[in-house]
Amino acid sequence: MANPVFARSDSFNGRRMQQNNFQQYQQPGQPQGYGHPQGYGQPQGYQQVPTQQAGGVMTLDDVIAKTAITLLVVFAAALATFMLVPMSLLYPIMIGSAVIGLITVFVVAGRHKLPVGGVMFYALVEGVFVGAISKFFETQWPGIVVSAVLATFVAAAATLAAYKFFNIRVTPKFRKFVTIATMSLAGVLLVNFVLALFNVDTGLRDIGSGAGWLSIGISVLAVGLAVFNLIVDFDFVERGIASRAPASESWRAAFGITVTMVWLYIEILRILSYFRD
Repeated sequence: MANPVFARSDSFNGRRMQQNNFQQYQQPGQPQGYGHPQGYGQPQGYQQVPTQQAGGVMTLDDVIAKTAITLLVVFAAALATFMLVPMSLLYPIMIGSAVIGLITVFVVAGRHKLPVGGVMFYALVEGVFVGAISKFFETQWPGIVVSAVLATFVAAAATLAAYKFFNIRVTPKFRKFVTIATMSLAGVLLVNFVLALFNVDTGLRDIGSGAGWLSIGISVLAVGLAVFNLIVDFDFVERGIASRAPASESWRAAFGITVTMVWLYIEILRILSYFRD
Protein backbone atom coordinates (compact mmCIF):
# COMPACT_ATOMS: atom_id res chain seq x y z
CA MET A 1 0.00 0.00 0.00
CA ALA A 2 1.91 3.05 -1.27
CA ASN A 3 -0.37 5.73 0.15
CA PRO A 4 -1.47 5.04 3.76
CA VAL A 5 -4.68 7.02 3.20
CA PHE A 6 -6.17 4.19 1.10
CA ALA A 7 -5.00 1.32 3.31
CA ARG A 8 -8.11 1.00 5.51
CA SER A 9 -10.74 1.31 2.80
CA ASP A 10 -12.19 -1.79 1.15
CA SER A 11 -13.55 0.40 -1.66
CA PHE A 12 -10.10 1.24 -3.05
CA ASN A 13 -8.52 -2.20 -2.72
CA GLY A 14 -10.91 -4.38 -4.71
CA ARG A 15 -12.36 -6.04 -1.60
CA ARG A 16 -15.68 -4.20 -1.91
CA MET A 17 -16.03 -5.28 -5.53
CA GLN A 18 -15.45 -8.90 -4.52
CA GLN A 19 -18.12 -8.60 -1.82
CA ASN A 20 -20.60 -7.09 -4.29
CA ASN A 21 -19.95 -9.86 -6.81
CA PHE A 22 -20.40 -12.53 -4.15
CA GLN A 23 -23.68 -11.05 -2.96
CA GLN A 24 -25.06 -10.73 -6.49
CA TYR A 25 -23.95 -14.15 -7.73
CA GLN A 26 -26.35 -17.08 -7.58
CA GLN A 27 -25.87 -20.47 -9.21
CA PRO A 28 -28.50 -21.21 -11.87
CA GLY A 29 -31.13 -23.54 -10.56
CA GLN A 30 -30.04 -23.20 -6.94
CA PRO A 31 -32.93 -22.72 -4.48
CA GLN A 32 -32.94 -19.63 -2.33
CA GLY A 33 -32.83 -21.63 0.86
CA TYR A 34 -35.15 -23.35 3.31
CA GLY A 35 -38.00 -21.21 4.54
CA HIS A 36 -37.67 -18.62 1.77
CA PRO A 37 -40.26 -19.33 -0.93
CA GLN A 38 -39.57 -18.01 -4.36
CA GLY A 39 -42.11 -15.56 -5.72
CA TYR A 40 -44.63 -16.70 -8.30
CA GLY A 41 -43.06 -16.78 -11.72
CA GLN A 42 -39.59 -15.79 -10.53
CA PRO A 43 -36.82 -17.94 -12.07
CA GLN A 44 -34.45 -19.59 -9.62
CA GLY A 45 -31.29 -18.26 -11.29
CA TYR A 46 -32.42 -14.64 -11.28
CA GLN A 47 -29.61 -12.17 -10.54
CA GLN A 48 -30.75 -9.27 -8.41
CA VAL A 49 -29.93 -5.70 -9.32
CA PRO A 50 -27.51 -4.16 -6.80
CA THR A 51 -29.18 -1.77 -4.42
CA GLN A 52 -28.35 1.92 -4.62
CA GLN A 53 -26.18 3.41 -1.86
CA ALA A 54 -28.20 5.49 0.59
CA GLY A 55 -25.91 8.48 0.10
CA GLY A 56 -25.10 7.83 -3.55
CA VAL A 57 -21.93 6.41 -5.05
CA MET A 58 -18.58 8.04 -5.66
CA THR A 59 -18.00 9.59 -9.08
CA LEU A 60 -15.01 11.18 -10.76
CA ASP A 61 -16.69 14.58 -10.47
CA ASP A 62 -16.97 14.05 -6.70
CA VAL A 63 -13.26 13.29 -6.43
CA ILE A 64 -12.28 16.31 -8.52
CA ALA A 65 -14.51 18.64 -6.50
CA LYS A 66 -13.32 17.36 -3.11
CA THR A 67 -9.67 17.47 -4.20
CA ALA A 68 -10.11 21.07 -5.37
CA ILE A 69 -11.66 22.01 -2.01
CA THR A 70 -8.86 20.35 -0.04
CA LEU A 71 -6.12 21.95 -2.14
CA LEU A 72 -7.81 25.36 -1.81
CA VAL A 73 -7.71 25.02 1.99
CA VAL A 74 -4.01 24.14 1.76
CA PHE A 75 -3.43 27.16 -0.49
CA ALA A 76 -5.38 29.55 1.77
CA ALA A 77 -3.52 28.42 4.90
CA ALA A 78 -0.20 28.58 3.07
CA LEU A 79 -0.88 32.09 1.79
CA ALA A 80 -1.90 33.32 5.26
CA THR A 81 1.23 31.81 6.81
CA PHE A 82 3.43 33.22 4.06
CA MET A 83 2.03 36.73 4.49
CA LEU A 84 1.56 36.94 8.27
CA VAL A 85 4.18 34.82 10.04
CA PRO A 86 7.40 36.71 10.85
CA MET A 87 10.78 35.17 10.05
CA SER A 88 11.56 34.78 13.76
CA LEU A 89 8.70 32.27 14.15
CA LEU A 90 9.17 30.51 10.83
CA TYR A 91 11.39 27.63 12.00
CA PRO A 92 9.32 26.50 15.02
CA ILE A 93 6.09 26.77 13.02
CA MET A 94 7.64 24.80 10.18
CA ILE A 95 8.79 21.99 12.49
CA GLY A 96 5.59 21.93 14.53
CA SER A 97 3.24 21.85 11.55
CA ALA A 98 5.33 19.15 9.85
CA VAL A 99 5.10 16.88 12.90
CA ILE A 100 1.39 17.55 13.46
CA GLY A 101 0.64 17.02 9.77
CA LEU A 102 2.47 13.68 9.70
CA ILE A 103 0.63 12.44 12.80
CA THR A 104 -2.69 13.64 11.38
CA VAL A 105 -2.19 11.64 8.17
CA PHE A 106 -1.90 8.35 10.03
CA VAL A 107 -4.60 9.14 12.61
CA VAL A 108 -7.17 10.23 10.01
CA ALA A 109 -6.23 7.56 7.46
CA GLY A 110 -6.50 4.90 10.15
CA ARG A 111 -10.22 5.52 10.59
CA HIS A 112 -12.41 3.06 8.72
CA LYS A 113 -14.91 5.86 8.06
CA LEU A 114 -12.91 8.91 7.10
CA PRO A 115 -13.83 12.05 9.11
CA VAL A 116 -14.23 15.05 6.82
CA GLY A 117 -13.22 17.35 9.67
CA GLY A 118 -9.96 15.45 9.96
CA VAL A 119 -9.25 15.98 6.27
CA MET A 120 -9.88 19.72 6.63
CA PHE A 121 -7.67 19.86 9.74
CA TYR A 122 -4.87 18.14 7.82
CA ALA A 123 -5.26 20.57 4.90
CA LEU A 124 -5.09 23.50 7.31
CA VAL A 125 -2.00 22.23 9.16
CA GLU A 126 -0.26 21.17 5.97
CA GLY A 127 -1.04 24.56 4.47
CA VAL A 128 0.74 26.20 7.40
CA PHE A 129 3.76 23.95 6.77
CA VAL A 130 3.72 24.67 3.03
CA GLY A 131 3.47 28.41 3.67
CA ALA A 132 6.31 28.38 6.19
CA ILE A 133 8.73 26.37 4.08
CA SER A 134 7.76 28.34 0.97
CA LYS A 135 8.54 31.61 2.72
CA PHE A 136 11.91 30.25 3.81
CA PHE A 137 12.82 29.25 0.25
CA GLU A 138 11.39 32.43 -1.28
CA THR A 139 13.48 34.55 1.08
CA GLN A 140 16.61 32.76 -0.09
CA TRP A 141 15.74 32.55 -3.79
CA PRO A 142 13.03 35.00 -4.95
CA GLY A 143 10.65 33.56 -7.52
CA ILE A 144 11.30 29.93 -6.64
CA VAL A 145 7.84 29.34 -5.13
CA VAL A 146 5.92 30.29 -8.27
CA SER A 147 8.20 28.05 -10.33
CA ALA A 148 7.68 25.16 -7.90
CA VAL A 149 3.89 25.54 -7.90
CA LEU A 150 3.75 25.58 -11.70
CA ALA A 151 6.13 22.63 -11.96
CA THR A 152 4.07 20.63 -9.46
CA PHE A 153 0.80 21.05 -11.36
CA VAL A 154 2.49 20.44 -14.71
CA ALA A 155 4.02 17.23 -13.34
CA ALA A 156 0.67 16.11 -11.91
CA ALA A 157 -1.18 16.90 -15.15
CA ALA A 158 1.46 15.11 -17.23
CA THR A 159 1.24 12.08 -14.93
CA LEU A 160 -2.55 11.97 -15.24
CA ALA A 161 -2.35 12.36 -19.04
CA ALA A 162 0.21 9.55 -19.28
CA TYR A 163 -1.93 7.36 -17.03
CA LYS A 164 -5.03 7.84 -19.18
CA PHE A 165 -3.71 8.10 -22.73
CA PHE A 166 -0.91 5.51 -22.47
CA ASN A 167 -3.23 3.13 -20.64
CA ILE A 168 -0.84 2.61 -17.73
CA ARG A 169 -1.86 -0.37 -15.62
CA VAL A 170 -0.86 -0.64 -11.97
CA THR A 171 0.12 -4.24 -11.35
CA PRO A 172 0.53 -5.81 -7.89
CA LYS A 173 4.30 -5.89 -8.45
CA PHE A 174 4.41 -2.18 -9.29
CA ARG A 175 2.26 -1.32 -6.27
CA LYS A 176 4.49 -3.43 -4.03
CA PHE A 177 7.63 -1.78 -5.41
CA VAL A 178 6.24 1.72 -4.85
CA THR A 179 5.14 0.79 -1.33
CA ILE A 180 8.49 -0.67 -0.28
CA ALA A 181 10.50 2.15 -1.89
CA THR A 182 8.30 4.86 -0.35
CA MET A 183 8.41 3.32 3.12
CA SER A 184 12.17 2.87 2.91
CA LEU A 185 12.74 6.47 1.85
CA ALA A 186 10.32 7.73 4.52
CA GLY A 187 12.24 5.79 7.16
CA VAL A 188 15.57 7.24 6.06
CA LEU A 189 14.21 10.79 5.94
CA LEU A 190 12.56 10.42 9.35
CA VAL A 191 15.88 9.38 10.90
CA ASN A 192 17.59 12.27 9.12
CA PHE A 193 14.93 14.67 10.46
CA VAL A 194 15.48 13.52 14.05
CA LEU A 195 19.25 13.84 13.67
CA ALA A 196 18.85 17.33 12.22
CA LEU A 197 17.01 18.38 15.38
CA PHE A 198 20.26 17.62 17.23
CA ASN A 199 22.36 19.53 14.67
CA VAL A 200 23.68 16.36 13.03
CA ASP A 201 24.18 16.96 9.29
CA THR A 202 24.08 13.76 7.25
CA GLY A 203 24.25 15.56 3.90
CA LEU A 204 21.00 13.96 2.74
CA ARG A 205 18.81 17.07 2.62
CA ASP A 206 21.01 20.04 1.77
CA ILE A 207 19.53 22.87 -0.28
CA GLY A 208 20.90 25.47 -2.67
CA SER A 209 23.66 25.30 -5.25
CA GLY A 210 26.10 23.97 -2.68
CA ALA A 211 24.17 20.74 -2.15
CA GLY A 212 26.07 17.53 -2.74
CA TRP A 213 25.25 14.78 -5.16
CA LEU A 214 23.74 12.71 -2.36
CA SER A 215 21.13 15.38 -1.64
CA ILE A 216 20.38 15.81 -5.34
CA GLY A 217 20.03 12.05 -5.78
CA ILE A 218 17.65 11.76 -2.82
CA SER A 219 15.49 14.60 -4.17
CA VAL A 220 15.33 13.11 -7.68
CA LEU A 221 14.40 9.75 -6.17
CA ALA A 222 11.72 11.42 -4.03
CA VAL A 223 10.17 13.21 -7.02
CA GLY A 224 10.13 9.96 -8.97
CA LEU A 225 8.43 8.14 -6.10
CA ALA A 226 5.92 10.97 -5.67
CA VAL A 227 4.97 10.64 -9.35
CA PHE A 228 4.67 6.86 -8.98
CA ASN A 229 2.47 7.39 -5.93
CA LEU A 230 0.23 9.68 -7.99
CA ILE A 231 -0.18 6.89 -10.54
CA VAL A 232 -1.12 4.48 -7.76
CA ASP A 233 -3.53 7.09 -6.35
CA PHE A 234 -5.25 7.41 -9.75
CA ASP A 235 -5.56 3.63 -9.89
CA PHE A 236 -7.14 3.57 -6.43
CA VAL A 237 -9.68 6.18 -7.53
CA GLU A 238 -10.62 4.09 -10.57
CA ARG A 239 -11.00 1.03 -8.34
CA GLY A 240 -13.24 2.97 -5.97
CA ILE A 241 -15.49 4.16 -8.79
CA ALA A 242 -15.65 0.66 -10.31
CA SER A 243 -16.60 -0.89 -6.96
CA ARG A 244 -19.36 1.70 -6.48
CA ALA A 245 -17.80 3.13 -3.33
CA PRO A 246 -20.02 5.38 -1.20
CA ALA A 247 -19.95 9.05 -2.18
CA SER A 248 -18.33 9.87 1.17
CA GLU A 249 -15.22 7.98 0.06
CA SER A 250 -14.49 10.78 -2.43
CA TRP A 251 -13.05 12.63 0.59
CA ARG A 252 -10.59 9.78 1.12
CA ALA A 253 -9.55 9.98 -2.52
CA ALA A 254 -9.09 13.75 -2.24
CA PHE A 255 -7.13 13.30 0.99
CA GLY A 256 -4.75 10.78 -0.59
CA ILE A 257 -4.13 12.88 -3.69
CA THR A 258 -3.52 16.00 -1.58
CA VAL A 259 -0.93 14.20 0.57
CA THR A 260 0.95 13.15 -2.56
CA MET A 261 0.67 16.58 -4.19
CA VAL A 262 2.12 18.35 -1.14
CA TRP A 263 5.01 15.89 -1.04
CA LEU A 264 5.67 16.43 -4.76
CA TYR A 265 5.68 20.22 -4.30
CA ILE A 266 8.18 20.10 -1.42
CA GLU A 267 10.58 17.90 -3.37
CA ILE A 268 10.34 20.05 -6.51
CA LEU A 269 11.02 23.11 -4.34
CA ARG A 270 14.23 21.47 -3.13
CA ILE A 271 15.33 20.46 -6.62
CA LEU A 272 14.82 23.98 -7.98
CA SER A 273 17.00 25.37 -5.18
CA TYR A 274 19.94 23.32 -6.46
CA PHE A 275 20.01 25.47 -9.58
CA ARG A 276 19.83 28.82 -7.77
CA ASP A 277 22.82 30.84 -6.62
